[in-house]
Amino acid sequence: MTNIQEQMPQADMIKWRRHLHRNPELSFHEVETAKYIKSILAGFPNLEVSSLTENSVIAILKGSKPGKTIALRADIDALPILEESDVDFPSENPGVMHACGHDTHTAMLLGAIKTLTAMQDKIAGTVKFIFQPAEEEPPGGAKLLVEAGVMDDVDMVFGLHIAPNIPVGMVGTRKGAASAASDVFTLKIQGKGSHGSTPDLSVDPIMIGVEIINNLNNIVSRNISPFENAVISIGEFNAGKTANVIPDTAQIQGTVRTNNKDIRLFIKKRIEGIIDGICKMYDATYDLDYLFGYSEVNNDSDATDIVMAAAEKVVGKERMFEAPKMMGGEDFSAYTDVKPGSFFILGGGTAAEGCGYMNHHPKFKIMEECFPVGAGMHAQIILDILGQV
Repeated sequence: MTNIQEQMPQADMIKWRRHLHRNPELSFHEVETAKYIKSILAGFPNLEVSSLTENSVIAILKGSKPGKTIALRADIDALPILEESDVDFPSENPGVMHACGHDTHTAMLLGAIKTLTAMQDKIAGTVKFIFQPAEEEPPGGAKLLVEAGVMDDVDMVFGLHIAPNIPVGMVGTRKGAASAASDVFTLKIQGKGSHGSTPDLSVDPIMIGVEIINNLNNIVSRNISPFENAVISIGEFNAGKTANVIPDTAQIQGTVRTNNKDIRLFIKKRIEGIIDGICKMYDATYDLDYLFGYSEVNNDSDATDIVMAAAEKVVGKERMFEAPKMMGGEDFSAYTDVKPGSFFILGGGTAAEGCGYMNHHPKFKIMEECFPVGAGMHAQIILDILGQV
């Protein structure tokens, strides 16, 4: 195994991460976060620092000789969650929390940059470090950066995600689809209200909504092959304010997760058909807003081979595992939609170590001992591709 982990600035990464954790900012509002990242980068040699979109930070390291351009990405935004973890450095912004580990992603990429900028003479090519805002909120910061040209000169792109319930020192990789396309729909049903004692005078949006939800739940089980992956989940159903009044309207919100583009389109069409048919049957009208969110992350085979080779050097074969296909969404897909890349998983600690709460939970927590592993993976990938022998 390589000793690249030992070259990572662990104390600095902890300091940077804890500052970010104390000062989280929501998607599209990462003003102070971007300023803080730039202030740290200003202390490193051989970097060109700029912003392509609002609150993004792009740092470019040109090696001593020409070569390929490789991008490394970290997301920087937090979530609208009230922190309940027991860390000694909790969020000082009430109702906002780094509950997905983006503070750790940022700190690890900064650690890799500090190490790599001191190795400029060993690099043949260019490294583009992307600190990306707004991963958590569609349309997503990655899409906006791609539209601004961040990937135009890039040959390959790599990123990682921290995960609880996986021991520190573990690295997970997967070829092909690694995440799900994540779409969201909002339905407003317009019925006709009435007193609860005269339901015959109403067009009851609650009953209509219940029938719609029941039918939507049949799409996956009866219209999608069991060999395919698809999820439809309803997260909101709001209607009425009192026990004895049938309301005029009801609102339903849900999410659709798929790994197949044809199935993604089919489910949208099926949802639209079910809603239209049931509302017409009961003489209700409706307004449906169906938003295509992030596409699935597709890990390029060659790029993933590079990650696996780096992981073998950094943690050893016995600490590597095949990452399961996840049905969560991740806007890293905007990069892999246009250029080859690979997105891998980093172990952040087990439940026995107090890290049993999943991403987006108010008690989410990770072990800082994983930082040299993640930063070391970033650096090793670059050295394996661009390093001069």
